[in-house]
Formats: sequence, C-alpha cells, structure tokens
Amino acid sequence: MIQSFRNFFQSKWGVGFTLGFLGLIAFAFASGDVASTGGFGSFSSGDNVAKVGKKRLTGNEVERSVSTILTRMRQSDPTATMASFLERNGLEDLLTFLIDRRAALQFGERHGLYVGDRLIDSEIAKIPRIQGPDGKVDPALYRQFLAERGMTDAEFRAEVAEELMSRQLAASTTLGIKVPRKVSMRYAAVVTERREGFIVTLPAAAFAPTTPPTEAEVTEWYANNKATYALPERRTIRYIVFGDNVIKDVPAPSDAEIAARYNANKAKYAPTDKRRLSQIILPTEAAAKVVFGEVSGGKSLEASAGSKGLAVASLGTLTKAEYALQGSSAVADAVFAAPVGKVAGPFKTPLGWAVVRVDANEGTPGKTLEQAKPELVKELGEEKRREAIAEFSARIDENVANGATLTDVAKDMGLEVVETEPLLANGAVYGKDGAKAPEVLAPVLQAAFAMESEKQPQLAEVDPGKTFMVFDVGAIAPAAPPPLDQIRPQVIADIQQAKGAKAAKAAAEKVQSQVEKGVPVEQAVASLGVPLPPVDRVSKGRMEVQAQGQNASKPEMLLFTMARGKVRLLAAPRNRGWYVVSVTKVIPGEVKPDDPRLPGLEETLAGNMGSEYANQLGGGMRDEVGVTRNQSNIDALKKRLQGVQ
Repeated sequence: MIQSFRNFFQSKWGVGFTLGFLGLIAFAFASGDVASTGGFGSFSSGDNVAKVGKKRLTGNEVERSVSTILTRMRQSDPTATMASFLERNGLEDLLTFLIDRRAALQFGERHGLYVGDRLIDSEIAKIPRIQGPDGKVDPALYRQFLAERGMTDAEFRAEVAEELMSRQLAASTTLGIKVPRKVSMRYAAVVTERREGFIVTLPAAAFAPTTPPTEAEVTEWYANNKATYALPERRTIRYIVFGDNVIKDVPAPSDAEIAARYNANKAKYAPTDKRRLSQIILPTEAAAKVVFGEVSGGKSLEASAGSKGLAVASLGTLTKAEYALQGSSAVADAVFAAPVGKVAGPFKTPLGWAVVRVDANEGTPGKTLEQAKPELVKELGEEKRREAIAEFSARIDENVANGATLTDVAKDMGLEVVETEPLLANGAVYGKDGAKAPEVLAPVLQAAFAMESEKQPQLAEVDPGKTFMVFDVGAIAPAAPPPLDQIRPQVIADIQQAKGAKAAKAAAEKVQSQVEKGVPVEQAVASLGVPLPPVDRVSKGRMEVQAQGQNASKPEMLLFTMARGKVRLLAAPRNRGWYVVSVTKVIPGEVKPDDPRLPGLEETLAGNMGSEYANQLGGGMRDEVGVTRNQSNIDALKKRLQGVQ
C-alpha cells in the first residue's frame, strides 16, 4: 500500500493509480478492435515461455500480442518502434499481464466461477469492426478479423474468456472501500507540507583534471561509448514535380460528346418550378376564411395569426410534387397558381384548414444545349486533362518499372531534378535547426526512408489527379558514430568531465560524512578547497515543486522524499556532477475536517487501495495455480524482437 500512496504524491491532490502501459494492453485485447501487423514469424528458440497452472503461454502468443500493442502505440505515436517498446520494459509488462490473465481464468474455475459461451458471444458482438449494417455479427467480417490476427475462433474466444474472468475478479477488489477522514486529512497535510533544507552543488567541471587524457584513454573511451556519439540516419531525396502542364495537346470536346453529356444529364438542365411557402393551420373552415379575408384585406399573415394566438409555419422551398404530398394535387395546383406575396385557400388538410402564402418563386428556367454548352465544354475539358495526366503518369510508372532512372524521366519531360539537403526521418534538415524538407515532400517522406537503396524512383500523387511526383533517394548515410578524428575535442571533453564527476562524487561523500557528524554544511564545503557555488538554502512547499511538473529540479524532488535529518547524494545527468541534499525541517500542512477537497482525495486513495488489493489478489492467484517462467526462452524471444538472430 505504501507504493500506491507514493504514486498519489505525483500531483496536486493525488492522481488515481494507473497502470498506463498495461491499460493499453488491456484495451488492445479487451476491445479486440486493433489490427495486427501480421506477427513476427514462428519462435524457433522454444515454444513455451511460461507455464501457468495446466496451460502454457507460447512464444507465438506473445509475439502476436506484441504486434497488436505496437500497432496501437503507433496510432498515437508514429515514431514508436520495437526498440522503444522494449526500452519501456514492454515485454516484461506484457508477460506479466498475459500470465495474470491466464492464471485468473484457472483460479476462477477452481472456485466455481465460469465464463459461459453466451457471455463470450455477447462480448464479441460488441466489436464494431465485425458488425454488419444491422448491428449484428457478420460472419465474413469476423473471419477477416481473425485472419488479420492470425488466430482461430477458439484461440480468440479463449482470450476473451480470460479477459472477462480477470475483469470480474479484479472488480471485486474495489467494492466497499472507504478511507477514514483522519487518514485523508493526514495525507492531505503531507501534500500541503513545507520543507526546509539545503542543496550543495558539486559541478564536475570544478573537479576535472587539467592534464589532458592519453591517446589510449581517448581510444578506449570512444570504443566504449560509440552509441553516445551515433549520428541519426540521413538521406537526400531527389524529385521532380509535374502537373497537367506537361500535357500539351488535349483534344477539345466534340459536339457529339457535348450533346451526349447534355442528354445524360437532362434533369440537371430542365426547368424547375419551386415556391417558398408559409402557412397557418386552423381548426375550422370558418376560422380559416376569417384569416384569408383579413390577409386579402391587407393584414399580414403573421399579424392575423398572432391576434388569434397562432403562429405561421415556414415550409421552405418545395416543388409542386413535394407540396402535393402534404395535401393533394388539386391543392398544389391552386397554391402554385397563386402570385408571389398572395395567399391561397382555405384548403382542407389532414391537420385542419390551411391558408398558404407564396413567399417567393425560386424555380429555374433551365438551359438549352446551347446555353449549357460553355459549362459542358469546361467540364469535359477538365476530365480529358485529368485522363491525359493519368495516362501520362501510367506511362512514367511503366518506364520506371522497366528500369528508367529519375534523370531519364526528367530529361524526357524537360524538367530539372531537385535534390534536398540531408534529411532526418522526421523531415528536419540535418545540422540546421528549424530547417525542414520542402512541404511538397511530406506525402512521400516516410516512403523515401523505407527504401532499401538509392536510385530506385517511384511515382506518387501529391494532389490526386492534379499533381504528381517522381522521386528517389539520392544518398543514404546510415546511423553510425562519426570517425574519432571528427569528434576528438568532444571525446576529450567528455573524458575530462567523467573524471571530474568521479572526483565530485568523492567530494560529495566527504561533505555527506562531515554533515552527518554535525559539521555545518558551509564549513564542510569550504574544507574541500575548491571554488564552488554557494549552498542553496531551500524553503518550499510540496505543491510548489509538484506544480513545476517535469521542470522541477531533481534535487528539490529528492528533498520531498527524505526523512528529516537525513543526508543523500544525487548524481547529475550526463556526468555533470553531484548534489548533496538534506532536510532540516518539515512543516506539516493544516487541513480542516470540512475541507471540500477531502472527498475527492478519499476517492483517489480508495482507488489506490483497490489497485493494491488487485495486485495482491493477482499474486495470490499466481501462487495458487502455479507459474513457471522459462527465462532462457524469454531471453531468446527478446533478442528475436530486437532483431538478433
């Protein structure tokens, strides 16, 4: 439970305990609506990675799951890779999730809980991708769904059963949890506490040696730290862009083509008879005649209706046939015969007696062939140009497939090949802050970085049907560290800084020892005999530090995890030095029992407790059913995922 409360301190009043990455996994499996990328092939280093009770967890199952999760990750972060998944401890988290889910099903069945076929059916039916137009499961879509995942119906149903059992058992851990007010007040007081202490900064540069490193040291350091200096892959992209301007002679539409298009769309050019109408419905013919008489005498339809507590309804613009559907053909004939601005009626309708006003005549006179000819010529001409550019592009694509180079294509078209500066995969120009690839390359950038070698032109549409591009990769500089001679000054500086960091650590340990013995911190720092920044005396509230989020300094964050009187050391990143941190005073915050924020805090703490109970339940289920991991196969699987054969 301690760990869950630690998690709570990551925000102003606490955030619910989350298993963010496992939540991603759970969503991917429970929803079943994430497309698989096809897996990574069979796992030749051993099929089973774990035995859970009487069932095995195979390498193929894990690989399939990794593929699903990686696809889901890329939907929110296109740069996600297998390497980033593994660096985030993704494989271990996934194994734990799959093992726990399999253990939950067997645990539940041992204790008389079962997931029936009808429950599984209902869960599968919720998957949007396999629902037909009627909202029911379409067998063809379901088969396609399974094929994309490389699974059988039995395998998928088994996964759904495991997920349902796991979900039901975990739900029981959150029922009836209530956090006492005194407990929430205590934790709220911790959140609002203030602390006083000091931070000693010991920069590596202050302790770095003045004697340069030997050649042997430089060579050894470079050999051991090549990954640190590795440059990202860079590529130049060569391209030409063309549109319908390359098409010189497009025949004009013939009279026969114009006439055929006109006849095929006669309804479009036929005259239309439409009226914009308003009407009022009255309960009796007598009342309708009164309104008709008032309007005919000069009173507006709205004024006449308002004096009787009624309102005029706008019917919008209708054809005669459309209006006839509301009454009869005879009524429609009468209304459409009335002049604009006049009323017609009264008419008997299903709702009562109607008086109708013709507000406007919005019909169109239509167009003869000669009148429509200009727009038809333009329409057909644009189509012919699009067809011509499509045919032209198809010929280029065929030439490229037959071995034509980008230079050959450009020469035939009378265009110049443009080549970019070295680019990174995200489109940035290498070595130039803020510079990016030309905007026109955005649709093909990903494809260009997927090409296996240079000088392999491809055709792409930039603006469908209008603008096209032929492009290839001009030069590829693979990701690799530069030669030592190019970065020797940086390597030497890094060696000196590393030595300085080592000396700074020794100095930090000396200061720590003296302060723990009661020596004033300023005196302990002065005894080092090295010019250093002054001791930073800190007095801050926990909420002040948390409000800074990722910008909060690591020493100040450490200050709020320590007990009063303790002295801790903290390494600065990238060998920049060391810190000595100590808390001298803790001032608890004051929270009243009626503080309106306490109920929310209690809800958060209850959620954390439920998560802790769920973890303990998971451990108990694993212990009862028995779990054995095959670590050698797990290691082999990880290497396979890393691309190591």
